[in-house]
Amino acid sequence: MQFNIKSIDDWQSIAETVISELKHPILLLKGNLGAGKTTFTQVLLKNLGSLDEVSSPTYSIVNEYDTPKGKVYHFDLYRLKNIEEVYDIGIEEYLDNAFLCIIEWPEVYEEELYGLKYHEMSIINTGESRDVSFV
Repeated sequence: MQFNIKSIDDWQSIAETVISELKHPILLLKGNLGAGKTTFTQVLLKNLGSLDEVSSPTYSIVNEYDTPKGKVYHFDLYRLKNIEEVYDIGIEEYLDNAFLCIIEWPEVYEEELYGLKYHEMSIINTGESRDVSFV
């Protein structure tokens, strides 16, 4: 699916679509700095019924949120240099015990997902808008 974001309000319809299409417990979020990965996550979690304050896990690496459907873990792997650091944070345990894991900057871990089913969202900041693809 392809979307074009021209305002912050456009994230609402994308979040609704993603929720209706969500079939796997992992969502990879790809995009450059400032593309809107965390903004999308905030809207998504609100639509999932979370009352938690959603923020970027840039420094904490992982944030945990409650939703009526279960735990959602939001990762930011940007600062992790190699796969060993990803395993050191216990990512496998999170993946096994979540309704949904949202992973920003998943490239360092992506090969390890071979054989698992997941969704992927790519956000490209084109200057005046953002092009979003979701599979």
